[in-house]
Amino acid sequence: MQNELAHEGSAFINFRHYTFQDSRSPAFRWVDVKCLLFPTAPVDDAELLAALIGHEQFRDDYAGGGVDPEGLRHGPYWLKAVTPDAYASVGREEGDHILRKWANQFEDLPVDLAADLQREVFDRLAAADRIYCLRELGDESMHDWGGVHGEFHEFVLIDRSAERLTLLVAADD
Repeated sequence: MQNELAHEGSAFINFRHYTFQDSRSPAFRWVDVKCLLFPTAPVDDAELLAALIGHEQFRDDYAGGGVDPEGLRHGPYWLKAVTPDAYASVGREEGDHILRKWANQFEDLPVDLAADLQREVFDRLAAADRIYCLRELGDESMHDWGGVHGEFHEFVLIDRSAERLTLLVAADD
């Protein structure tokens, strides 16, 4: 499969755009959602993951700063480390738990933020046939603010009935 994914749309949810009771609660959390359509011809999950990794939308604003092959932030080590094998299949309940725990870490979410997350994140998670989570990438995956997976969660949701793949990045940056 040669990058036969078509970008359908994106959503970016910045927690700072919502009113929390405690002004420190939004921290620097954000969620980036990128939806891509894939061909109806049978394609296995590994081929879809490889096509996603090679797609311009994956690198566009991946993890908030873009993948710069020569840069310090997600540079050459990142491009080598993120392969289809770097993703682990997870269950819907585990994915839901990880994302809800991350989103609600400081206080209850404002109603409008909770609604936006439900629509853009949790409804997509519930519709997915397969869910993949980027695993810990080891010591070389050091980010400009420390270990990548402290408050960084990347999921790939595959919804075969909608022929859609969703890249979901939730982070504190």
